[in-house]
Amino acid sequence: MSLRIVFMGTPEFAVPSLAILLENGYDVAGVVTATDKYGGRGNKVLLESAVKKYAVEQGIKVLQPTKLRDPAFLEALAALKADLQIVVAFRMLPELVWGMPSKGTFNLHGSLLPKYRGAAPINWAVIRGEETTGVTTFFIQHKIDTGDIILQRELPIGPDDTAGDVHDKMMQLGAEAVLETVQLIEKGGIELQVQDHSAATKAPKLFKETCEINFNQTSEEVHNFIRGLSPYPSAWTTLDGKQLKILKSELVMTMDMPTSPPGTFSSDNKSYIQVSTVNGYINLLELQLQGRKRMKVKDFLNGYTFE
Repeated sequence: MSLRIVFMGTPEFAVPSLAILLENGYDVAGVVTATDKYGGRGNKVLLESAVKKYAVEQGIKVLQPTKLRDPAFLEALAALKADLQIVVAFRMLPELVWGMPSKGTFNLHGSLLPKYRGAAPINWAVIRGEETTGVTTFFIQHKIDTGDIILQRELPIGPDDTAGDVHDKMMQLGAEAVLETVQLIEKGGIELQVQDHSAATKAPKLFKETCEINFNQTSEEVHNFIRGLSPYPSAWTTLDGKQLKILKSELVMTMDMPTSPPGTFSSDNKSYIQVSTVNGYINLLELQLQGRKRMKVKDFLNGYTFE
């Protein structure tokens, strides 16, 4: 008998994981996703999650609880009679929810646990200059991202990959890991791996104030910080009292130590903008000044002149 599955997820990242289950004939009895929110210009457009849109297209029942402990939601979830629940980029679940199915609830996490536990594992792996990351599926327990590991798959990080690049590659790798995990659970006899909690590192949620660039670091550290926050939430500094988001940069290969303080801008006002660090420079390649659109440096310099 095929497993009866409830899928929980919200953003675009989760859609391929849901799609691969349907493509392989699994019975997805329902989807749990975020509530609709108003956004867009003037907050007048009702926005639905990417997972909801896909589920509706596929004719799958959708639940959108405001509170996961709401008795009405718990009753509706129980009525779906899931054998297994799958969580991909959703919310922290209470035990009332994750403990409901007979086969348990597993989560897809965007790192090789126990490294980078938390809300922003892709960003922090890039910021820390990791050359490898990956995905982990694990059974949910009380403490977040601490459950026993079902499987892991590795993913290389290129020297100039942004968090967005890694996100897009991981989205497909994660879907394949979800399918493989379901197949393992279906067969039975999984050998679970207990996490080494002493080796755990954190990937906390990112906020605007924590995305300000500190140029008083090495060029490599600054470059990794920029690519680790690109395209979202974006690393930033200030220029003429305005916020300047830096979306793409490159290391300047030079043996010359900077003569100006870290964070000093220099430019030929035609083709390049450099910023000094403690041991060299980085070139800015794509940026966005407050109130303007994202653009490449040459386009930016068509309308801006450095003294």
